[in-house]
Amino acid sequence: MLKKVLLFGLGGAVVLTVGILLGHFGIKDDSSSSECAQEAARDVDENFVTQFIEEVAAIQIEENLRTLTRVPHMATTAGDEATVKYMLSRWQDPDNGLDDAWREEYKVYLSFPNETVPNKVTVVSSSGSVLFTGTEKEKPYGPEQEDEAVVQPYAAYGPPGHAKGKLVYANEGKVSDYEYLNKTMNLAGTIAIVKYGGAGRAAKAINGALFGVAGVLVYTEPRDINDGKMSDSSETYPHSWYLPPTGVERGSFNTHFGDMLTPYLAAKEDTYRIPEADITGIPPIPIQPIGFQDAYELICELDGPGAPEAWQGAFNCTYNVGGPGFKSTSKFNSSDVQLDIYNWAELRNSSNVMGIIRGSVEPDRYVIYGNHRDSWVHGAIDPSSGTAVMLEITRVLGKMVKAGKWRPRRSIIFGSWGAEEFGLIGSTEYAEEYQSKLRQRTVAYINVDISVFANATLRAQASPIAQSVVFTASKQVKTPASDLSVYDNWIRYFNRTSPTHGLIPQVPYLTGAGSDYAPFMHFLGITSMDISYTYDRSKTKARIYPAYHTAYDTFDYSSKYIDPGFTSHQTVARVAGNVLLRLADSLLLPFSCSDYAESLEQYLSTAVESFNEKLAQHGISMVPLKDAVTKFRTAADGFNGRIESADLAKESPLKVRGINDQLMLLDRAFLDPLAFPEKISYRHVIWASRSSSVATFPGLADAFEQAEKTNLKQDWDQVHKQLSIVTQAIEGAAHTLEEVI
Repeated sequence: MLKKVLLFGLGGAVVLTVGILLGHFGIKDDSSSSECAQEAARDVDENFVTQFIEEVAAIQIEENLRTLTRVPHMATTAGDEATVKYMLSRWQDPDNGLDDAWREEYKVYLSFPNETVPNKVTVVSSSGSVLFTGTEKEKPYGPEQEDEAVVQPYAAYGPPGHAKGKLVYANEGKVSDYEYLNKTMNLAGTIAIVKYGGAGRAAKAINGALFGVAGVLVYTEPRDINDGKMSDSSETYPHSWYLPPTGVERGSFNTHFGDMLTPYLAAKEDTYRIPEADITGIPPIPIQPIGFQDAYELICELDGPGAPEAWQGAFNCTYNVGGPGFKSTSKFNSSDVQLDIYNWAELRNSSNVMGIIRGSVEPDRYVIYGNHRDSWVHGAIDPSSGTAVMLEITRVLGKMVKAGKWRPRRSIIFGSWGAEEFGLIGSTEYAEEYQSKLRQRTVAYINVDISVFANATLRAQASPIAQSVVFTASKQVKTPASDLSVYDNWIRYFNRTSPTHGLIPQVPYLTGAGSDYAPFMHFLGITSMDISYTYDRSKTKARIYPAYHTAYDTFDYSSKYIDPGFTSHQTVARVAGNVLLRLADSLLLPFSCSDYAESLEQYLSTAVESFNEKLAQHGISMVPLKDAVTKFRTAADGFNGRIESADLAKESPLKVRGINDQLMLLDRAFLDPLAFPEKISYRHVIWASRSSSVATFPGLADAFEQAEKTNLKQDWDQVHKQLSIVTQAIEGAAHTLEEVI
């Protein structure tokens, strides 16, 4: 009994002591509680944003670019490794680095040309003599092109092999182009020469193989890239920004993004890999890119009828489609074109360089800012213009963090992605490895790859919900050498009339996989945007900056012809950094679900106009889709109304967090992993890629195009299925904006 009493008394003393300690240490005084409340209610500091804008320096960006472009840095090469170490040194700098920085390795499947046996394009006579040999290396105009690390032009993932046949001209290598030729000639065993544009790189060979084509040559048409300019004695680089005659656009000739042997799995050392024979979306026949100097020699000798007017180009001759083969009067008469391709592939280690500034209030909410690091050659514009901008943003913010003057509300993650040029590999493997965490915690992804195509105006692509934050940031930044805001300048070049806002800048959607936003937008459903500066399209018809993916994309090219003074780089850094700060620091995420509703309404209008009559003939109603879009609009307006009527600074942090989560997760609500089984990694039913020219819901548009072509019941059933998929996705997204019930 005494023992029990003693134990009871001892237990009571322990409880009392613990209670006193909890009371002393666990209950903070009023001033401490007030500070916590103030921190939780903290909003973006406009004075800090202004200070950031002022401190972004063009001269720093210029020096970044000079360093980044000293040597070619194709993925996994010595130059790439040097760039990895440079990024780490900058982000680990004790004075203006980040909180932490590290490298992450993936083992990925890459394709290279043979260094000792170059790919060859020749014209061979019936007796076997070589009448013409294509240029193997681009003409040097400076030491950059003579660097031994410059990779010879090749088609990455184009298979090795030998193909010989009569030449035909097949325009852009679209299915419709080959169909046009197939009406009047037998394409079996021919070699097709096609120009860039119209169809994806890999598709040019995939499409040709369907018609029996044995091999493909791809060239850059001067009408499309050079405004017709062709002479390097006075018109092209080094005299202007135009592509010289031997310039060749390298590229990755694959359809899917990410490591091709590990779809949906991060490409780690021990990851399961599919057999190479099971890879899809790559050329089944030999393919080689060439310069327009060589293309001129071949196309102007072709026999056969003249190609359609839309197929004609800048060469001083009529573009004929081929006999197949060359004219009887040609020096190449009765000759074949031969491709000898020696590409090879292997697994290689590729690095992402990651850095972080940890958040002070919501460290488990991430804003990710990314840009790939690897290039085909020196890559001054693609991608180093973006890397130079990212390094300046991290320098300014890192200095503030190290000095204890600022820390974001949410964590900021910076990614320098590896092996992007081979198919968005570094970013995709990162998204696959960390998909669970990223889906739960990521607010948005900002991509600044090619930061400056030219120096005329801002260009932005984004999910509709993010349009407003880009507008806000661009209104606060001035254009170079002008008092005009970036926003006011932008609206002069690209604009549209919004039913809600009136005249605003045009912000295209992220419907394809042009850069590293793809795995975040399409695979994970993370709200994404891509920001850059570009050219005045009324002054040039160039489909992209002319030195793209060539040995002429150098610091000299950038500083002379793209952005002298680097003020457009500076402007992009200010706008993108401003967007970053608003996403990281705003109490309420600066997103607008009403803008999303407007985009869905525009897509619906196009779909009804294009499909409604034909669908009705097949007993398929569009009423459910119309109702779903109406429900989304109602939910979006109700959601906005609740925000506008609330004083968020006085609301509980949990309520604000809940509202932000609804905004953060809105794009995720449109994911359906089963919607497009043939499109690896595309899950977003609104912004997935599409082959149809009708700018509306991609699954519906593509299915409708196929059904119209075949008129088969099973294809019309697929139209109905895709209509149901997008309808229910929109309804589901609308429910996420409603109050909890």
